[in-house]
Amino acid sequence: MNNAIIRINCLTKVYKTGAEELFALNNVDLTIEEGEIVAVLGPSGSGKSTLLNVLGGIDEADSGTVTIDKWDVTSLKGGKLADYRRESVGFVFQFYNLIPNLTVYENVEVVADICKAPLNIELLLESLGIGDLAKRYPVELSGGQQQRVAIARAFVKNPKILLCDEPTGALDFASSLDILRLIKEINEKYNTTILIITHNSAIAGMCHRVVRLRSGRITHNETNENIIPVERIEW
Repeated sequence: MNNAIIRINCLTKVYKTGAEELFALNNVDLTIEEGEIVAVLGPSGSGKSTLLNVLGGIDEADSGTVTIDKWDVTSLKGGKLADYRRESVGFVFQFYNLIPNLTVYENVEVVADICKAPLNIELLLESLGIGDLAKRYPVELSGGQQQRVAIARAFVKNPKILLCDEPTGALDFASSLDILRLIKEINEKYNTTILIITHNSAIAGMCHRVVRLRSGRITHNETNENIIPVERIEW
């Protein structure tokens, strides 16, 4: 891994409440190499989700720059911003946001239909261990199964960047390990760059890089020299 795919320079996001200013991101600099799994840790209000939303083109920074692959994300507007979201980035959320009246297959298909070169849905579902659930509806699935569908939906476009916001936050320990194992497999098979926003510092053990935020600033940014297998994660 020696090719920077994400470059963040002097990134700032301020929320104003009357005369008060709250810095969600305060002059953040960060470089992430292609193929890294990065844990982004910090307490509530530290700026983790804001950072993820800016990287994903969901939120707009007040100043600074974000360059991801070929995209100058902070300058994108309208159709170009939509192209970036569609082609280069996938989102996995803590709460799965599946469409309740669509089957597993259809939940993934709605994303595949708007992509230029989507992965084969049947093969993707099989590789994620949910091929036999294709005709089921979200209400018929466990939490871990729903999160697998959410990952399939995010990954069917084969994005360069996968952004995961507390992907195990609503799961029990066994299901959490399954999802983390799956994230690791995607990274190894496709060389996908993955950012995992989490409160759970134990997850950092499986990641190539660990970044900590507090009050909108990076307080820690180090390469993990002792990556552990998912099976050895404990919390």
